[in-house]
Amino acid sequence: MKIAAVRGYPVKVGHRNQFVVTVETDEGIVGVGEGGISGRELAMQGMLEHLARFLVGEDPRRIEHLWQTMYRGAYFEGGTILGATIAAVDIALWDILGKQLGVPVYQLLGGACRQRVQCFAAPGVLNGPECVERARELADAGWRYMRFVPGMADAGWSGESGEVYEPFESIEQAVHWLGEIRRALGSRVELSIDFHHRLSVAEAAVFCQRVEPLHLQFVEEPIRAESVEAYRQLRGMTRVPFAIGEEFSSKWAFVPFVEGGLLNYARIDVSNVGGLTEAKKVAGWCEAHYIDVMPHNPLGPVTTAATIHLAAALPNFAQLEYQHRLAEAYPRDLFPVMPALDGDGFPLPDTPGLGVEFNPDAVGDHAFEPWEAPHWQRRDGSYTNW
Repeated sequence: MKIAAVRGYPVKVGHRNQFVVTVETDEGIVGVGEGGISGRELAMQGMLEHLARFLVGEDPRRIEHLWQTMYRGAYFEGGTILGATIAAVDIALWDILGKQLGVPVYQLLGGACRQRVQCFAAPGVLNGPECVERARELADAGWRYMRFVPGMADAGWSGESGEVYEPFESIEQAVHWLGEIRRALGSRVELSIDFHHRLSVAEAAVFCQRVEPLHLQFVEEPIRAESVEAYRQLRGMTRVPFAIGEEFSSKWAFVPFVEGGLLNYARIDVSNVGGLTEAKKVAGWCEAHYIDVMPHNPLGPVTTAATIHLAAALPNFAQLEYQHRLAEAYPRDLFPVMPALDGDGFPLPDTPGLGVEFNPDAVGDHAFEPWEAPHWQRRDGSYTNW
């Protein structure tokens, strides 16, 4: 078996674009993958064109060899665009192997460690009484794990480009409404929050210290992760568990956080970190340090499918992020086969490969549209993180 073609498809799916990749073989088996750098799909397409020049003609079953060739094949090391593009190809190669052998991908990763893949819900923004009602509705529907995002006190704040974000006001709102949700639901749910890198060390410490009585499951990405020392400083200022790593593009990025005891949940993203090949290595390393894997998964059906297989095969898996409200926007003409949520989780896949299909013929009806992540600012006009 040889790789006959490698194709990238930047497409509009729901409220943003996705970068889907297909790897075609001379035996007619096609694998599908996805790269995860939202808003930079054309950069991944450019990288894919470089990689495709030597991938065509190779045996797609030599997955580790091809991973090493893609990563080490250029003089320059790593980077998020390379990691995400490798991820898309790698996921597609595992899909091909599963289809050829007639087994679900998780069987190739070591077999199932569980009977279903538990998810956590993403009810939305902590910005008013409605967040309590959303949490109550989800709890009544059987959801045990919920992760929120911070809001703002400003009436009319919507999180779009140019909107104002003031950290201490957001902290006050978050502490208040998390407290209201805890009082309304008690201990029957686990609560967490994703600050999306928006805080400084001092701001994050204030939030964590104020929220400790609520016993959060974790605080996700409270500060940017370029500085390991900054996280080490913050770790010494709070006992709240941290979930870190969604933007890491290789095993090496995880090194100081895992070995330094700076994270409690590894937010591995298979579409960013280099695919299933690299994700399995990071997960095993986490297991050796008693760290659970809580995969990052805000994109589309391909990443969801790949992550379900990863989660099924990991002994140290916690919960899977699943944007259940966004799934309604996944078009059936583009993804005629995709994973289906069952309650608050996914059953084990039983079809060969990933169990997701992509229809390139429908791409024309979902044309790529330039999308830029929101550019937020403080009231003085200075830039702040989205």
